[in-house]
Order: sequence, then structure tokens, then C-alpha cells
Amino acid sequence: MSDSNSRRPERTGPKQTGAKQTGEGRLPGDPDRETLVERMIRVDHAGELGAARIYAGQLAVLGKHPVGDTIRHMAEQEKKHLAAFDALIVERRVRPTLLSPVWNAAGFALGAATAAMGEKAAMACTVAVEDVIQEHYAHQSEQLGEDEAELRDLIDEFRADEIEHKETGLAHDAEQTPGYRVMSEFIKAGSRAAIWLSTRI
Repeated sequence: MSDSNSRRPERTGPKQTGAKQTGEGRLPGDPDRETLVERMIRVDHAGELGAARIYAGQLAVLGKHPVGDTIRHMAEQEKKHLAAFDALIVERRVRPTLLSPVWNAAGFALGAATAAMGEKAAMACTVAVEDVIQEHYAHQSEQLGEDEAELRDLIDEFRADEIEHKETGLAHDAEQTPGYRVMSEFIKAGSRAAIWLSTRI
């Protein structure tokens, strides 16, 4: 009996817990788990920096207008997101993107330029950017397993804020901006390009 029991195979890994692990199912050429997580933290840090600067640019133009308090609320949430990724960059020893100075300046310029076009245009910018970011966060959340549950929960929390910002923009008549569709697609394309570059550089 004891000899039979000793030859019984041990249960290990996913068979024992059934828990998804980060990087499961990756294909040849895909980054390993460590590189995948590093890239996530790098690009999210860059994205939150850019978002914070967009709102700073909008506030520089519309801060004293009635919509200023709404923008200020969203800006404060983005500052919270950025602070969290500032901490993760240090804690996980991840190199920030080399393009941070570019996103710093470009984010402020985009926010100020769209705000100068009016409240609706500023909100159109918000809707476009936040739509791309929430999709990006959703994809990241799907890739993370139980071994990165804390990071996944943080991303899910921040994604909920980004969706709220998008809905706020829509509620403030973003879609009534002249040339809304063209502006939206242009900003989305730029945001996706920034994500791709910041992941790798």
C-alpha cells in the first residue's frame, strides 16, 4: 500500500490550483513573462503621464470656465494613476520610456489646443484618448494571471475611471464637435502610436 502511494504522481502548477498565470499560451517570439510585465508598467506609466498632461493643458485654457471643475476632477484621478505607476516603476525596477519628455510636451499641447477650440472639442479629445486607454487596459488585464493579481486589480480599477471619463465627455456633448469623427480618429491613431512606441522604447 505504501509503495503504491509513493508512486502516485504529484499535482503541480495549474492542475493543482487551476489558476491562470501571466504569459500562459504565449507564442514563439512573444515576450517572456518578465518582459511582458515590464512593458506593461512602462507603457502605462507613459500613458498616465500623457493623460495627466492633457488635462493640465485643458485646465490652462478652461480652468476658470464652468466645465473647469469637471476637468479638474478627471485630472485628479489621472494624477492618482500616475503616482501609482511612479511607485511601480521604482518598486519593480522598470526603465521609464525614453519618450517621456515628448509625451509631457505633446500631452499638454494636445489638451491646450483642443480646449482652445471650445469645451466640446476638449471633451472630444477626452473621449478619444480614454476610449483607447480603456481598451488597452482591458487587453492587459486579460493577459495577467493570478501571479500578478495586484497589478491586474489596479489596472481594472484605473480602467473603470477611464470609462467614467469617456462617459463624462459624451455627456458634455463631445460628439457635437464640428469634425468630431475626423478629430476622434486622428487622436485615437496618435494614442495607439504612442502606446506602441512607449512599450518598446
